[in-house]
Amino acid sequence: GVGMVNSIAVALSFMVDEPVVDVEENLDASGALLVTCFPSVGFVSSIVAHYLVDKLGLELVGGIRHPDLAAVCLVQDGKPLPPIRFYSGEPICNMEKCDKVVLIASEIQIPEKLSLHLATEIINWVRGSGVSSTIMIDSFSQGIEKGHSIFDDQEGVDSILGIGSTDGAHLVLNQIKVPLLKQGVVSGMTGVMMGECRRRRIDAMAILAETNGEVGQGVIPDARAAARIIGSMDVLLPAVQLDPEPLLEEAKRIETQIREMMAVHLNPPQDIGDTQTGMFG
Repeated sequence: GVGMVNSIAVALSFMVDEPVVDVEENLDASGALLVTCFPSVGFVSSIVAHYLVDKLGLELVGGIRHPDLAAVCLVQDGKPLPPIRFYSGEPICNMEKCDKVVLIASEIQIPEKLSLHLATEIINWVRGSGVSSTIMIDSFSQGIEKGHSIFDDQEGVDSILGIGSTDGAHLVLNQIKVPLLKQGVVSGMTGVMMGECRRRRIDAMAILAETNGEVGQGVIPDARAAARIIGSMDVLLPAVQLDPEPLLEEAKRIETQIREMMAVHLNPPQDIGDTQTGMFG
């Protein structure tokens, strides 16, 4: 009967481990601007994440754990980093109510079956911690079949587009001169989180830069696309402001660092089986 069905449903729910957000107890994220950088075409979000951590002086404050995430850690300067990690700091921020920044960074592809669970846990943490607004960093390429589908007509390959979950988010995108994406399909963590943020009436925006970077083996990091996103954020975060040429050189340096750090471990050869541990699945 109905009781049996409900019991089975409850039993099954316990079989699915929920992701665990594990951050330092003394982390005060009240009023913070949250920036999320999950894997994207051309390593764009990864370059932006490494750049912001360096330039804003952000410190590692925790991560997210789940048994279905890739069984790896990144190593930088001799120290291990969890596959999904939280950074925090208090740079100058020009957004209303924002006096600190929290950044979530990851270089591993999130398994599709985990996307909603992970997005839900992150949004629950956003609600509980008092984060004031969220910016998701992402990228797209017209030449890649799998991924986002952007239907807007864009001029050249230097376009940058925004999505806002609320009218307030649209105002911020207008303030930083990022045109709105009129029509398209956004996949992965950005797509799931944006949909959930609108459903739960949470201020969130996504900034997507167009890139020519390939995915999978032989990935081409795109420092120029990352530099365009960083440049659009300098109104909100004055500490990231740099002249265009030094900014691009810095992005290229980070690009090389990321390529070396992830080429082998997070982009395994295709013949080892169908796994979700690669950079782009």
